[in-house]
Amino acid sequence: MKARYKYRIYPTDQQKQSLAQLFGCVRVVWNDALALCKQSEKKPKSTELQKIVITGAKQTEERTWLEEVSCVPLQQSVTDLETAFKNFFDSYKGKRKGQKVRYPRFKKKTSRQSARFTLRGFSMKKNGGVYLAKIGIVKPIWSRELPSAPSSVTVIKDCANRYFLSFVVEVKPVQSEALHPSIGIDLGIKTFAVMSNGAKAESPSYKKLDRKVRKLQRKLARQPHDSKRRNITRIKVAKLHNRISDVRKDFLHKLSTKIVNENQVIVLEDLNVSGLVKNRKLARVISLQGWREFRTLCEAKSEKFGREFKVISRWEPTSQVCSDCGFKWGKIDLSIRSVLCLNCGTEQDRDENAARNIAQVGMGNRHDSKWTLRDCQTISVAEPDEASRITAPSGR
Repeated sequence: MKARYKYRIYPTDQQKQSLAQLFGCVRVVWNDALALCKQSEKKPKSTELQKIVITGAKQTEERTWLEEVSCVPLQQSVTDLETAFKNFFDSYKGKRKGQKVRYPRFKKKTSRQSARFTLRGFSMKKNGGVYLAKIGIVKPIWSRELPSAPSSVTVIKDCANRYFLSFVVEVKPVQSEALHPSIGIDLGIKTFAVMSNGAKAESPSYKKLDRKVRKLQRKLARQPHDSKRRNITRIKVAKLHNRISDVRKDFLHKLSTKIVNENQVIVLEDLNVSGLVKNRKLARVISLQGWREFRTLCEAKSEKFGREFKVISRWEPTSQVCSDCGFKWGKIDLSIRSVLCLNCGTEQDRDENAARNIAQVGMGNRHDSKWTLRDCQTISVAEPDEASRITAPSGR
């Protein structure tokens, strides 16, 4: 299987100028090819686009500066555009699963910049440096060794003017024994993850950083476009977003690695995140959690460590069924955190009960309650005066 290894680099001033020129050429080639595809009745092939926007454009006076950079990233830019169109058409025809892919868009100068080199455009040096064609030797901060020789490398400049090298390498699956056979995970906001074994993972607090982002975004909205002060504020906002992203990634990587190492089967619930963020009161908090990113990390690491990853249906009533006896008490309000089962008399914590139900459904120990209990009536929302059912109406 293939994986990406990302490292921070600190290029010299001359290398920054060369990289800025390279990013500009890659962006222009992408935009020219995309504009040509929009004007044509039938989308040209990748080889035809390369002849027009690269080979032919170098011979014109307007695009002669394309010869000053390596041709490898320019060709890869057209190849990436071809992949973007393929993903869009497959998503439109229903051949691609997941969320709908949008039509390719033009690249902006202020957005994240990248340029990809294949084996023809870079080489690894013995002193730990990486040679990039017509850029020079850059020295990454090697936080860990590469498991194998890279097949390609991407130079990245984010919105906060940080530079990275991203290598694509081949990784062999690691076989190791797990401590536990299975685990079910219920994701939340204040408590990020509640496990079926009773363990809980608290989410990092993003309140202070998010408050600073909101303040700077209001300031950014008042400043005139194309001004120097607006550009300074834009970089400050980007740096704060990067700090939030770094804190979230560090937390998600550590939690997902621990869960995958200790359990053979990992079961999650298929959450409708795009629908949940439509709630204007919880949209910003939900977006900061990174539920989808956590699912992606668990799925990728499960493949790497030889684990089994399962996702149950989002329509499974995990919060409406007792995990001990299977009695269905119906829908309850989010403010209710504990329920007393009328059938077995067990007091169930809402999140722990849902996590155990997720594990049972994922392992096939319980059938879909919508079919097994289809004749039972479901109460829409639990009434506050039902003291026998509601035991702890505390906030989450």
